[in-house]
Amino acid sequence: MSDDSSARIVADLRAWIATAQPGARLPSTRALVAQYAASPVTVQKALRTLAAHGLVESRPGVGTFVRAARLARPSDYGWQTAALGSPRHRLPRGSAALRTMPNDVIALHSGYPDPELLPERLVRAAFARAARGDAAVHRPPVAGLPGLQAWFAAELGVAAPGDVVVFPGSQSGLSAAFRGLVGAGRPLVLESPTYWGAILAAAQTGVQVVPVPSGADGPDPDELARAFRQTGARAFYAQPNFANPTGARWSPELAGRVLDVVREHGAFLIEDDWAHDFGIDADPVPLAARDDDGHVVYLRSLTKSVSPAVRVAGLVARGPARERVLAGVRAEALFVSGILQAVALDVVTQPAWRGHLRGLRDQLAARRDLLVRAVREHLPYARLESVPRGGLNLWVRLPDTVDPVRLSRECEAAGVALSPGGEWFPAEPPGAYLRLNYSGPNPAAFADGARIIGEVLARQ
Repeated sequence: MSDDSSARIVADLRAWIATAQPGARLPSTRALVAQYAASPVTVQKALRTLAAHGLVESRPGVGTFVRAARLARPSDYGWQTAALGSPRHRLPRGSAALRTMPNDVIALHSGYPDPELLPERLVRAAFARAARGDAAVHRPPVAGLPGLQAWFAAELGVAAPGDVVVFPGSQSGLSAAFRGLVGAGRPLVLESPTYWGAILAAAQTGVQVVPVPSGADGPDPDELARAFRQTGARAFYAQPNFANPTGARWSPELAGRVLDVVREHGAFLIEDDWAHDFGIDADPVPLAARDDDGHVVYLRSLTKSVSPAVRVAGLVARGPARERVLAGVRAEALFVSGILQAVALDVVTQPAWRGHLRGLRDQLAARRDLLVRAVREHLPYARLESVPRGGLNLWVRLPDTVDPVRLSRECEAAGVALSPGGEWFPAEPPGAYLRLNYSGPNPAAFADGARIIGEVLARQ
């Protein structure tokens, strides 16, 4: 009731402020309590809301007044053009997957699981324990907490704790790997399509992107070998398990052929195991577990499976490659927050963590199947490339005459948020695609969302 009362007071005072002169004094808290038959707490909440919106200002001991409007004037930032010069590399725009939508929008665009799919109780308890421990006041080692290093190494099974470097999320790990193992101006082979964050990290570090086509089953090893021969590249970024956005999972045969190509060219495979905790009908088998010679540099993030607030990832690199990557940590972040590392380690070592992952598998399966049925029923003009055996997304091919950006814009106006496929390609897209996320909020609305997409698609 107090929330409703506070909103009513805010609405009424907004209308009054719109007609008042700058500097006009609002009625006292006591007068507002009497006028609206509300508690002092509710009135103070309404005043704080108005202040947060820049409509009023409080003067202690005097009262609350209408804030004088600051006249907007055109800003001249032309001097920055000469100061900054031309960018060496034009960075991609932010992904639609990061946009926050109102609650009444059917969100099929997000890159993160809905909070109800996260181990909230474990995370909250871990934060409470970490705040009482040494992590709250001590500086952690540059490469990461030894316990967390040991956990990442044990999960992979073939690495030593000293091979692990902890990063503040996979994006930092990608940037450090591209910078340390490739270097600005040098070629980096990428699957196409691929994770938009990898495309962004490549642009930020100034590497030269070399795309190779990759479909529902993964890349063609012959195309990969050709890219290595033609460019002299020494690194290949890939997602062998439940790739984002396609959902592709490499077969053991393909994984072996790709590893052979990488070894033949004396190159690195930067393996992004982002969906390790999101297997549905299959379990991920990292390629790094099959590599004894340090060709595979392995990256695994806990941000999506534990909590977006716990930006922690582990990167496994062996030999001199680890020192190159670790140099990036020293230069950029010095070290990762000990609190976040302690929380991550606490969560994943709790007995309830494994139970959470088993329940998550069932929930993701139900959501995936619900969205697959909706797409097949309501999008007759679109084609589902494959049903992924894990991950969070469906990859949908649209008719070539459709503009995915325009489709996304019109669907959003109708109440459905989408992620156009173009942002997942490091070069020009060969066709029109959409990425639909089935781990977002309100799965009961998936059918309505697909119906709206189908209606807009039919009009185009």
